[in-house]
Amino acid sequence: MRTRVPGWRWRRSPLRRRSDVVEAWTVLVVAVLLSVVVPLVGAAAAVWAHGEARSVSAEQRAERHRVRAEVVERKSGPLPSVQAGGQQAYRATVRWTEPGEGTRAATARVSAGTRPGEVVDVWFDSRGRNVPPPVDGTGVWQHTLSIGTCATGGAVLVVLLGHFLVRRVAMRRRLAEWERAWARTEPEWTRRDA
Repeated sequence: MRTRVPGWRWRRSPLRRRSDVVEAWTVLVVAVLLSVVVPLVGAAAAVWAHGEARSVSAEQRAERHRVRAEVVERKSGPLPSVQAGGQQAYRATVRWTEPGEGTRAATARVSAGTRPGEVVDVWFDSRGRNVPPPVDGTGVWQHTLSIGTCATGGAVLVVLLGHFLVRRVAMRRRLAEWERAWARTEPEWTRRDA
């Protein structure tokens, strides 16, 4: 039966090798990195992503304007989900009245359940192209959390990969030390000449 002695790598012992000490310090460093540094990396990435997403949202709100338009005719075939923002959408001809310019019409994205005659909100950019609505607060927070989570996960993977590599090198050195020690001791045990 195997008995574990806590902290044996820190104590003086003739069986303790330099690789044991390196491995013990590595475990301590990994614990500090995982408990302190990795959360800070995730928080810093989330703060940066939040600022970037808020500035993108502000730019989109500044350059895009919403129009309340009536759906005149729905065109056939759904838009690809990437172009529709992940939701089922269709192209439709919409009509609205702008003060001082009269009635205008354009082709725009509308949701799947929209029928001719319904009034919908349509977004246009400064050049008059139909665009998706600007990113709202929910989208900003989703982006913030996803970037923070990915950065934290990436930092954890880097730390654990580093720990794995150090342990692998320490194990190779330990085996080499044992091999050298056995080469010195083996002739005495087996009564063979070296």
